[in-house]
Amino acid sequence: MSNFIIAEAGINHNGDMSICKELIDVAVNAGCQAVKFQKRDLNLVYTQDFLDSPRESQWGTTQREQKSGLEFGKDEYEEIDRYCKNKGIEWFASAWDTNSQRFLLQFNCKYNKVASAMIVHEGLLKLIASEGKHTFISTGMTTYKDIQKAVDIFNNANCPFELMHTVSTYPMQDENANLKMIATLRDKFNCNVGYSGHEVGLVISYAAAALGITSLERHVTLNRTMYGSDQSASIEPNGFRQLISAIRKIESAMGNGVKNNLDDELIIARKLREHLNWNADW
Repeated sequence: MSNFIIAEAGINHNGDMSICKELIDVAVNAGCQAVKFQKRDLNLVYTQDFLDSPRESQWGTTQREQKSGLEFGKDEYEEIDRYCKNKGIEWFASAWDTNSQRFLLQFNCKYNKVASAMIVHEGLLKLIASEGKHTFISTGMTTYKDIQKAVDIFNNANCPFELMHTVSTYPMQDENANLKMIATLRDKFNCNVGYSGHEVGLVISYAAAALGITSLERHVTLNRTMYGSDQSASIEPNGFRQLISAIRKIESAMGNGVKNNLDDELIIARKLREHLNWNADW
């Protein structure tokens, strides 16, 4: 099975459409199936006191100005939609509130995403599930009870989904990856399981691919030193190409688990076992 690979642009575009298009280009050139963004209604996701609190940034001196600077509106998402269609890549976004999910409906994206932070937002989950689109559900910062509630919502709505094993630290330390959770989630909830990684480097993602995930999401950036909270846990263009190339090789190498001998092995076996008067029975 081929993994569905998602380049998580998130807010790594820093509110700049030219950077956004470059991130889409990276995803396309690397061979991703989709690029993903994040959408928030700031007045629903944050308190007014928080938004009015001080924060120095290139956009101003408050949290509101900084958060607003990172948000795209209708014009920008229309441009993203046009650009992705022209490039032949799917795009979608994780909404952090019901207003943002309704906003995204106008673009008729093929997929939905539940961010780890929002898996406990029952109203949002029900709204997403009501659309009936294949949904990727991240499971960072959750309990089995939280995950079961989400699974029940999607099953009751007959909405296709897959869970994504996630550890919500940025960047995640390799020793905290707990990749055995991939099998645990698959067995416990009887569904496909992907991996959404926030580690530095590629090795953990390679291991996840070998453990039978069905999707992989990694943050993409033009440069890990750029402004932004997700940049340090992101992968630069060359790394993304390397990631996908290696994962496709891993998929090919996994085989079918059935013992079979190659014709080339038979030639070698006859040579190495000639002194044993050995005859092949395969």
